Formats: sequence, structure tokens, C-alpha cells
Amino acid sequence: MSELALIVGEGALPGILRRACPQAEVLGVAGFAPADVPAFGLEEIGRVLAELPRRGVRQVCFAGAIRRPRIDPARLDPATLPLVPRIQAAMGGGDDAALRTVVAFFEEAGMRVVGAADLMPELLADAGPLGAVGPDAAAERDAARAAALLSATGPADLGQGCVVAGGQVLAVEALPGTDWMLETIAALRRDGPAVPAGGLLMKRPKSGQDRRVDLPAIGPDTVRRAAAAGLAGIAVEAGGVLILDRAATIAAADSAGMFLWGVA
Repeated sequence: MSELALIVGEGALPGILRRACPQAEVLGVAGFAPADVPAFGLEEIGRVLAELPRRGVRQVCFAGAIRRPRIDPARLDPATLPLVPRIQAAMGGGDDAALRTVVAFFEEAGMRVVGAADLMPELLADAGPLGAVGPDAAAERDAARAAALLSATGPADLGQGCVVAGGQVLAVEALPGTDWMLETIAALRRDGPAVPAGGLLMKRPKSGQDRRVDLPAIGPDTVRRAAAAGLAGIAVEAGGVLILDRAATIAAADSAGMFLWGVA
């Protein structure tokens, strides 16, 4: 019996935390969980909230990507029914609002919600160049522009990333996510109108977001997609972005001749 439960979705982070916390109880969100993990639907969250404390769980960490699930009213369990109005209200808001509601459910059930960075602080990006290539003056200007943009969009509960090149905003992350955004930039540069060369992907948390959940993350695949989009590098908020498989991520950036930069 473990006092820690991992609630997992897609991506590399769940596997990293499972290896680091082998005694943790692991549950997945139906439709997004790894095949070897028992999963529950949002229709059953009331049951889960009641069962976990009975099994000795005192802390919960959410890890991995989860898109908004559809709710089947026919599958709602009795323990979840009283939560339905709050669930419906949360689903009508942005991602941050929805996650705050889920966090509140677990806290009200007597569990402490912790972040991936609380369990593995070494995943957080350091300040300064992280690989062999550093940003130049143009990159510093693009990063300042990107940071200002994300500071403005954060209160609107939009995404945690954007692409800026030559001072021009080429894309802002929204519901489809970072991969889709980078693929769109690659297609734009291949088939669309001329846009400034180079540029960067900026990732940082939304202003005011609960950093225990949905902290932005990058990994080797992010670097490869950024390189395919013709970007000169990636800038992340130091202490605010998770780097998954740090050695491979830095190696991918070095191999592509891209900078990987923790912005203080």
C-alpha cells in the first residue's frame, strides 16, 4: 500500500515518474492511459475519490497528457452524480479552470496534490544554454517578444507556447497542442507564404496557473519537430518547464545545431 497515487495519461512523463516512484499506486484516465494501467472514466471519479483514501493514499500526482474526455451520462456512478454540475461548469472553461476543479475534488477528499517537479525537481530546466549552442541577439529579441505574448495570453487560459521569428508571431499554442503547432509551422514554411527564417519555440507556464498540474514539458521529439519546422532553437522558462529525457533532448538539439535555452 502506498501513500502516493499517480494519475496518468499519455506521453513520456508517466513512465519517468513510475520508474522514480515504484511503490506508487498507478491509475490512468480511460482513453489516455498506458495499456498496463487500470483506468477510470470521468463518470467514475466520485468512486475513485472515495476509494483512494480508504487504500491509504494521501498524495496524488497527475502526469501525462489528457484531452478533454467525453462523458457518458449512462455510466455515471452514484458517487459522481453530486459532482456533475461542477464538472459541467469546468468543462465549459479553459484547461486551467478544468484542472483546478479536478484538483479541488482530490483536496476535498483529503488528499494532497503534488506536482511532478515536487517528486523529481531534477526534471526542471536550468537557466542558461543547456547544450552546445547558445542563443544569439536575434534569438534574445524573439524570446522577449514571445514572453510578452504569453504573459498577455496566459490570463485568457490559452496555451503554454508560441513560435516567434524575426519578431513576428507565427503561431500560438491552443487546444491541438505543441506538436500540431510545430507541424503547422513546417507546412507553412513548405507550402505557405514567405515568413522570416529561423525563430524559436517558447514554452512557459501560463501566468497564475497551478504549477502542480499541466506544467509544460519538452523532450527529444519536441526538438525534432522544431528542427523540422526550421526553427533555430527552443527557449523555456527556467524552473518552469520539465525536460523529459534531458540527455537525449540536449543531444538532439546539439545534433540539429539548435539552441536549447533556459530563460531566467
